[in-house]
Amino acid sequence: MPESALADRAETATAAPQRGDASLVKNPESAFDASRRRSYRVFVFPAVIVFVLILVLPTLFTIASSFTSWSGSGAMTFVGFDNYARMFRDPKFLVAVGNTFWIVVGVGVLVYAISFGLTLVLQNALGRKAIRSIIFFPTLIPGIVISILWGFLFNPDGLINGFLRIIGVVDPPPWLGSSLIFPTILLGMTWLSVGMYTIILLSAADRIPPEYYEVADLAGASALQRFRYVTLPLMWDVVSVTAVLWCITSLKTFEFLLTFSSTSGTLPDTGIWNLAVYSYAAAFPAGGVANFGASAACGVIMLLLALVLTILVRRIMRGDDIEY
Repeated sequence: MPESALADRAETATAAPQRGDASLVKNPESAFDASRRRSYRVFVFPAVIVFVLILVLPTLFTIASSFTSWSGSGAMTFVGFDNYARMFRDPKFLVAVGNTFWIVVGVGVLVYAISFGLTLVLQNALGRKAIRSIIFFPTLIPGIVISILWGFLFNPDGLINGFLRIIGVVDPPPWLGSSLIFPTILLGMTWLSVGMYTIILLSAADRIPPEYYEVADLAGASALQRFRYVTLPLMWDVVSVTAVLWCITSLKTFEFLLTFSSTSGTLPDTGIWNLAVYSYAAAFPAGGVANFGASAACGVIMLLLALVLTILVRRIMRGDDIEY
């Protein structure tokens, strides 16, 4: 047999076991990967079930209900877009949209301005742990309790007006009057929210390595410049996430408005309604039959607003990921 044929046979004989060995090595690895993926599904499946039951199905039911007239019992009557048409023609809905805008944007700007200022002051302050606990304390109190206390403070005979009279103000402002009640509520919501967002920003600032601040100090940077060029860029991802959190949370504000100026069994004045209160009022109209379809329509609008605001905030505040 020619030497070339013998060489080809020898090469084939040595190559075959190599291919077999590769398959033997590959198959157990693939089986292990498949087994690991199956084990992941076992842990993920319960969470998916809970997510579908708690979020997906109620959301779909709300969307479907928004096209019906339903009192909560009995059959649903399909009305198409009538709930939406009546809602957009309702002057109270337009007022609620405007008030919601002031809560989301106006209070949001105040909350972040104060939180950034407190972060700048408290980041390296003495006794900052105790101060953080004091700042965070209002967050632990239910909003409905804060609302009642805030109403007592700004009552015509309350603590605020009493202090103003002591310092010589003869005629204190009517904080609970129609012209000042909504700004007073916005002020209370700001005080209630500042603590949590300050703590979140301070926690993000604490993660920044001290070497960056040492370089800034060597460059002669002031405290404001350190915050502007070191602290803020390195915690920008946290700021963007909390901005989304604020948009969603502020859209749902309900108990603070409901209990601040309303009496037992009544709704507050329509001039301070937001979308959450409007949705509640649509479901339980005074002296009328409950209409959960109209309330669901307002809920769908709130959901769409939350989605739009989330996308806008993420796009506006999008930045490059910084690793440190």
